[in-house]
Amino acid sequence: MTTQPKYHIGLVIFPGMTQLDLTGPHQVFSMMPDTRVLLLWKTLEPVTSNEGMTILPTTTFNDCPALDVVCVPGGAIGQVEMMQDTEVLDFLRQQGKTAKYITSVCTGSLILAAAGLLQGYRAACHWAFRDQLAMLGVEVGTERVVVERDRITGGGVTAGIDFGLVLVAKLCGEETAQMIQLILEYNPAPPFNAGSPESAGEILVEKVQKFGEQLIEASQAATKQTALRLGINC
Repeated sequence: MTTQPKYHIGLVIFPGMTQLDLTGPHQVFSMMPDTRVLLLWKTLEPVTSNEGMTILPTTTFNDCPALDVVCVPGGAIGQVEMMQDTEVLDFLRQQGKTAKYITSVCTGSLILAAAGLLQGYRAACHWAFRDQLAMLGVEVGTERVVVERDRITGGGVTAGIDFGLVLVAKLCGEETAQMIQLILEYNPAPPFNAGSPESAGEILVEKVQKFGEQLIEASQAATKQTALRLGINC
């Protein structure tokens, strides 16, 4: 007889997402005991990330069971599109009614906010988009992982691993999370002290903002439209 897993974790995937926002926490969650991890999309057709990686969904929105954890990664133009995708937003609202934890990585928090699931909470986001998250009525935290009641959100991209370990500790205890961290040999020692706007300095920050100018502007336009739809004065 097949036993049902104790936890169902659903990771929403979408075209144009940032693959490490997904694969970082997925690696952590896949090592949780008694857990089923689902990759969720509208269909079972392959989904291509912003970086060109093809990922196969395992479950459609329609076939998705009630989740203990729903997680939304961020992305490039895909994130902008998901903020305006009614099918995605409706799915998140429905799962959010019963999930133990509603979570995101990077600009996935903008998608959660677009679904009306972060207003009244503190949340993290990629540093270049924090002002946009604030425009949607969210109190923005600058930590790599922000825990606010049943919302757990990670900062930009690589923070997804930290986020994943925090969530494992919540569900399975700190010892399990520490074991997973050790198995992954997650002991970061970056070669440069440029991983945050504070440490990188103004010149490098301006170069990165210029590099991503088109995406930032597109996201800001979508954020303003979303705020108007939600009745938020920004």
